[in-house]
Formats: sequence, C-alpha cells, structure tokens
Amino acid sequence: QVQLIESGGGSVQPGGSLRLSCAASGLTFNDYAMGWFRQAPGKRREVIATSTRASFNTFLAESVWGRFILSVDTGNNAVYLQMNNLKPDDTAVYYCAASTSWWNRLLSQTDVDYWGQGTQVTVSS
Repeated sequence: QVQLIESGGGSVQPGGSLRLSCAASGLTFNDYAMGWFRQAPGKRREVIATSTRASFNTFLAESVWGRFILSVDTGNNAVYLQMNNLKPDDTAVYYCAASTSWWNRLLSQTDVDYWGQGTQVTVSS
C-alpha cells in the first residue's frame, strides 16, 4: 500500500520560510517521479515542483523560481520542498505526489498515481 505523508505546513508571515517533507512508503522510490502541487481556495490544483524518475532532473514552476527548492533523499524515500520568501499568494494546501511518468518535465495532475493527504500553508501578516 503506497503512502505519502506530508508534514511541515503551518502559518508564517510574508518573507518567512517553511520546509515541507513527504515520506513515501510502499513503492520503489527510484521508479517514481515525485512532485509537489498546491491548491488555493477557489483555484485549480497546480504543480509547483517535480523531480523526475531516479531524480534525474528537477523542475520548478515559474511562480516559485528563486524562492523554492526541491530536494530528494533517496536513502530515506523522502522529498522536501524548501520554501523561502513566502508570499500571501503561496497560501494553499500543498500535496505530495508520485507518478510512474517518464516525462522529463513538470508533472501534470493526470500523471499522478498517488497523492498525499495535503498540508496547509498560510502566509499572512
């Protein structure tokens, strides 16, 4: 049974930082592309970051360039999202995702095989 467990969400002031973690189990980690998506109230779910299979490549959405960093720990089957200089527009539920896709690009929702339960990030003064 595949499980993706996110942690690290919370409330922070604009300009602050958070680090999200996703612990994966029940899958062969290197056989999956891993990604982070987010969904703000009333908006569509959007992809933020992707690490392709075997961590060959990393992609970030343009909206988070220079502020977010995706990293992968294959030894611990974990993926992290370091979020710096957070803005109110970053407020959303953040989801970890796993995909068997071979595409060398940001994941799309239709690529995703498994989702985490989500963790709330709120950026507000």
